[in-house]
Amino acid sequence: MRNLVFLFLILCNCNVSAQPLPQRIASAYKKFASDQQLAFGTASLTVLNASTGEVIFTENGNTGLASASTLKTITAATAYHLLGKDFTWETTLGYTGAISGVGTLNGDIIIKGSGDPSLGSDRYDQTKSETILKRWVDAVSRAGIKRLTGRIIADDRLFGTQTMPGGWTWQDMGNYYGAGPSTLTWRENQFDLIFRPGIVGQPAALLRTEPDMSYLKIVNEVTSGKAGTGDNVYVYSAPYSNVVYLRGTYGVDLKKAISASVPDPATDLAQTLKNRLKAVGISAGTIITARELVADKLTFQPDTKILDTHTSPTLEKIVYWFNQKSINLYGEHLVKTIAWKQGKEVTTPEGVSVIKDFWNKKLGIDKNAMNIYDGSGLSPANRITTMSMAQILQSLKKEPWFQLYYESIPVYNNMRVKSGSIGDVIAYAGYQTSANGTPLVFSIMMNNYSGSSSAARQKLFNVLDVLK
Repeated sequence: MRNLVFLFLILCNCNVSAQPLPQRIASAYKKFASDQQLAFGTASLTVLNASTGEVIFTENGNTGLASASTLKTITAATAYHLLGKDFTWETTLGYTGAISGVGTLNGDIIIKGSGDPSLGSDRYDQTKSETILKRWVDAVSRAGIKRLTGRIIADDRLFGTQTMPGGWTWQDMGNYYGAGPSTLTWRENQFDLIFRPGIVGQPAALLRTEPDMSYLKIVNEVTSGKAGTGDNVYVYSAPYSNVVYLRGTYGVDLKKAISASVPDPATDLAQTLKNRLKAVGISAGTIITARELVADKLTFQPDTKILDTHTSPTLEKIVYWFNQKSINLYGEHLVKTIAWKQGKEVTTPEGVSVIKDFWNKKLGIDKNAMNIYDGSGLSPANRITTMSMAQILQSLKKEPWFQLYYESIPVYNNMRVKSGSIGDVIAYAGYQTSANGTPLVFSIMMNNYSGSSSAARQKLFNVLDVLK
């Protein structure tokens, strides 16, 4: 009898394995879509043959859903197309006026940005803040400047004054993942908060910030949470404000820094440079941004002498970390840079419009299938179809830079897949080769699910495992 049961199980397994891939996907998706966690939600899945573009399976493929960070795959692909893998940004340090015989600069020092998202970032050797600051201090010293009578001006005009894309929420924008793009982004526009928890329910002490942000007024309302509750700290601040509120709980057994966004990165950069010059004995005047000068209807002379030009890593290296670590800030820089380089007004809406126009012309994707508001997927207002996302990903296979793009997609669930999650939204998009050697590209999204996110994620994985 045991032998008969064993033979029966083998035959059942063989029958399942022998089923055509579309049938197996359909069966797995049907079970997933009928789960109680989606009783009041919506899901969609599209699977294409990555070589031919043939539709292997689609359900709700033309229904627009919130995509979360899987939208980054489209932003990155568009950047590769329109900017090129070798595109770089430049930041210059220069001065106006003349230097006297005793080393007094009767003029301004100007830091001029072009939207480099990596300036001061620790992700690349040549962009680390200490490396940049040393270069700039050395350049000022070599020029013979010992004293500055004018200002340190951070020229942050290129990206305009609106740093936050439409649809970003108040709960997000003060936190590190909600840092908005700046013409002079610096250290990825974030800083760390170091806490010491106390008795449960009592205040958690803010010990310091790293780096020092003493020019900000930080109001700490964080309390100590129970053991095992972890990080439930939220940072609230508005662009260009100098007041930051900290709310929520910090677990009594937690030992980690909490990262917040910098309200005015250009001011922070100018202040940091001033402090560094002062540390080596070079006195500087006041600091100010071009945004403030324009607001006050003041003008300033362009720099007449360039002291240093810093070139960013190439686009392919930016996109690698953009997708690997899902850096929202990088996506918003790419969108504004796309608008700039296409001769449009340098705003997020113009950049988004260029993206939609590009894919409409290239693949015939209806613009209404890409109802998007940013380049990172952080806005909960974004809506995109799994069919359009899968079609875009499939079209990249023939591009000469595809391997670079492919390697930027993380390996997750033993698949090459970009993940995404925001409130009640989980999504995945990527590439997989099936057991019979068929190359696949897929996009799957679930919106407004209920219950545990970890349980919902595992159910999504159960569907995607069928593609292996």
